[in-house]
Amino acid sequence: MSRTWFRSATTFLACLAIAAVSLGDPPQPEDIAFQADCDQTEQRFVQILPADFQSDQTLDVLIALHGHGSDRWQFVRDARDECRAARDVAAKYRMIYISPDYRAKTSWMGPKAEADLVQIIRDLKKRHRVGRVFVTGGSMGGTAALTFAALHPDLIAGVASMNGTANLLEYANFQDAISASFGGAKAAIPDEYKKRSAEYWPEKFTMPVGITTGGQDTLVPPHSVERLAGVLKQLNRQVLLIRRDSTGHQTNYEDGVAILEFVIQQAKPFDAAK
Repeated sequence: MSRTWFRSATTFLACLAIAAVSLGDPPQPEDIAFQADCDQTEQRFVQILPADFQSDQTLDVLIALHGHGSDRWQFVRDARDECRAARDVAAKYRMIYISPDYRAKTSWMGPKAEADLVQIIRDLKKRHRVGRVFVTGGSMGGTAALTFAALHPDLIAGVASMNGTANLLEYANFQDAISASFGGAKAAIPDEYKKRSAEYWPEKFTMPVGITTGGQDTLVPPHSVERLAGVLKQLNRQVLLIRRDSTGHQTNYEDGVAILEFVIQQAKPFDAAK
């Protein structure tokens, strides 16, 4: 073996080692348990910190809410377009990425799921230097994102809803799950269903809103979120509606990225004084 070849090989291996150190390990998800204040049960969320995380940096947060029948891991591991879009946008903007159970399969942003998310945001602000908080989700998660933004506009800087509903009084599917989440059937507690229907509270949407819909969607029909988008436009609010006439209950990667980019770029800058 020649000395020249040996020196070249050694140099090449050294460069690989330096590159590996400089790139660092990819961000790893942390499965975090906490005791819910509202009922003292153990609940969970997944947190992914951005690459090269520094504790003294102020970072925005993206909260991704899973769909019906899933849990906190959907928006962390699933290869579907909606989930990849959320992960990629969070990574691009070096955001703290949060995916909560919010009471898992029967979530639908009922009172306990709402309380959990408020608690998660509050605790995040204690642990990290948090700037703006954005919320997104698909299907049930898209519904829940709009519900939470309407209930807590002071906490949310922007909301991106993919294939959700904005009217739980008219929505007819998954009634057993929604009843379990809301604490009763629609006929018994209609005010609770109205309270959690974003369409009834357009004045609460002081933040930018992004919405995707499919014209052939029968699982979560698009009419209520499209009506909400129309009212928001009349109120001169910042809203982006992307409707695909020929698609059903899904959002493609490009559209998911587009609405997330819209709400992030249109959101008010973080004010540390507040």
